[in-house]
Amino acid sequence: MAAVYKTLSRSSKEDATANGVPVKKNRQRVLILSSRGITYRHRHLLNDLYALLPHSRKDAKLDTKTKLYQLNELADLYNCNNVLFFEARKGKDLYIWMSKAPNGPTLKCHLQNLHTTSELHFPGNCLRGSRPILSFDATFTLSPHLTLIKELLTHIFGVPKGARKTKPFVDHIMGFTIADGKIWIRCFEIRETIISKAASRTQPAENDAEKKEVTRAAGEKGDTKISLIEIGPRFILTPIVVLESSFGGPVIYENKEFVSPNQIRSELRLSKAGRYNQRTEQRIERKAKKGDFGLRTGKERPYGELEDRVLFA
Repeated sequence: MAAVYKTLSRSSKEDATANGVPVKKNRQRVLILSSRGITYRHRHLLNDLYALLPHSRKDAKLDTKTKLYQLNELADLYNCNNVLFFEARKGKDLYIWMSKAPNGPTLKCHLQNLHTTSELHFPGNCLRGSRPILSFDATFTLSPHLTLIKELLTHIFGVPKGARKTKPFVDHIMGFTIADGKIWIRCFEIRETIISKAASRTQPAENDAEKKEVTRAAGEKGDTKISLIEIGPRFILTPIVVLESSFGGPVIYENKEFVSPNQIRSELRLSKAGRYNQRTEQRIERKAKKGDFGLRTGKERPYGELEDRVLFA
């Protein structure tokens, strides 16, 4: 095993200095940490992302939520050039900060529809420390701010070759899709199943053309069918703002359609209060009508001139 490792390392060094020109290496390290007040589901998501990103480093919780510029010092201390920060508010809402330390830019997103790996119970699995294939939707190339977000996601979720704790395997895909102005993130396992020759012969001839598109030759053992199986986690990110520098600076992009969850909860409370006020007004009007007709208890109804008590008194 040691001889194989030496041979591979020697060949990689020769490739790095091909034609006498050193090849620039992709050196990316991600610092993952959270603020205080996160729930257990947020913590499970952080652990899932830490397991999927072998070039990341997890740190303790940050005590402050206002002095986020301190994250640049932490990133410099741990030799990281990317920061993934989980900010929890009111024990309900989770905001994710993605930054390129120390010069920026910074992306702030609101996380929704969170499902961790343990909750999904999918049969798929991937090797710990393997590198993913990043699949981006074509919508990312339509506007400048989406192109910037794509580049930032590539630096954070793209595991560089030869990074720390990585293995020379590519067995899962991370998909980034834009729908309704939100970024939908999914993770799939690349599974290969060997099809026997007997099974391939029994298939009808009509499916041969479709079969060649999804299979590849695997020697004498038959063809190998490639399929995708979701392994989790899955969540949705709503971009809020893009800042020029790291955790500060002027605003490059702002999502005008974003509605804060605090405002949504406030409107729900106001709607419930409006219904209560309407019921209260109806109750008061009903009591007033009963008082006019003398139907309320404790109040005598005025007698008219044609009442029997007045005529035969």
